[in-house]
Amino acid sequence: MQKTIFITGASSGLGKTTAKLFQSKGWNVIATMRNPQTETELTQLENVTVLKLDVTNPQELKETIDYILTHYEIDVVLNNAGYGLIGPLEAFTDEQIKMQIETNLMGVIRITKGFTPYFREKKDGVLINITSSFGLIGFPTCSVYSATKFAVDGFSESMGYELAQFGIKVKIVAPGGIQTDFAGRSLDGAAHEAYGQLVAKVSEGYSPEQISNYSKPEDIARVIYEAATDGKDQLRYIAGKDAHALYDERAETGAEAQVQRIKSDFVF
Repeated sequence: MQKTIFITGASSGLGKTTAKLFQSKGWNVIATMRNPQTETELTQLENVTVLKLDVTNPQELKETIDYILTHYEIDVVLNNAGYGLIGPLEAFTDEQIKMQIETNLMGVIRITKGFTPYFREKKDGVLINITSSFGLIGFPTCSVYSATKFAVDGFSESMGYELAQFGIKVKIVAPGGIQTDFAGRSLDGAAHEAYGQLVAKVSEGYSPEQISNYSKPEDIARVIYEAATDGKDQLRYIAGKDAHALYDERAETGAEAQVQRIKSDFVF
């Protein structure tokens, strides 16, 4: 029987790549995005439905989920929509902080809540949430971004316990750097003169040379496909060599030793 995946943030980058991979594997794909009228690639693919969805709009989100559950049988939900708010905390406005939380955290919570009754009645389903290596390990200029991704990680673990009794699996895919336009299209930020040296040091990680070492979106999409189809009762899937390196270092040396190691790079 043909399966169906629902994806948020499918207009570009990892979301679009994942939609194309699942379609190529014979799945039905419901690809959602804020501006579907500009989408020209996914709309040409068989068994792909493109729908409008802004995850920060609770009413639109409810209406979209109601429509989907009336017309489709869903097997996997992928919470992928998100962006990075990068910079020193002092530089951010309240509106920037609120929008980061609304998109990266509240969108995931609302979508999970929207699909949970359906999966509970079905006694089956997989919820996959995209976090980040910075949802497992903090990093300078990523305070609010990491706060949302750490929150999604904790939310996912808690929901995994809550929904296990109904046969529902909750999973996390935590990528490191990805060679997409995330560093341009999917970043917001602000500057503060007191943090010039620190920002310059962090920015070295976003140089063309460094980005060329990041994972390709196709590699991360394959990890998502594995999480969706392997049948394992596994919570976290670390994706990318850089993410594995950071995650393994913390496991081997301990969190405090890693914190001190990273901190030493940013004391001037």
